[in-house]
Amino acid sequence: MVQIIPISKSNPQDRIAANKYYAQVVASGKTDLERLAYLVSNQSTVREADCYAVILSLLHNIVDELKQGKIVKLDKLGSFQIGINSNAVDTLEEVSASLVNKVRIKFRPDKRMKNSLNINTIHFTTAKGV
Repeated sequence: MVQIIPISKSNPQDRIAANKYYAQVVASGKTDLERLAYLVSNQSTVREADCYAVILSLLHNIVDELKQGKIVKLDKLGSFQIGINSNAVDTLEEVSASLVNKVRIKFRPDKRMKNSLNINTIHFTTAKGV
């Protein structure tokens, strides 16, 4: 079950217009790597410590592959890719690696993952006290 709360937002193109209300998801907690390892171990014959080690190894290898400029595609999950922000220059000749000022990881979920989270598969409720 996913809880939502109403939030008020102004129209940035018309500051005089009345605010509108939108639904926003409220997180019900966090799931960390240890919890995922526990859940996976309970759904398989693999011990929790082994699941944890495999997930850590997977994360390490994803980062290594991203550092080599590769797109990392995990079937049914999605694709990871490096994205950057850079400073602007006036000419093509001035473009160099020194312009890069931020690195981020872009994630694109696989179509099957998107489909498993469609609006018909999630039960929404309004958070109490709102």
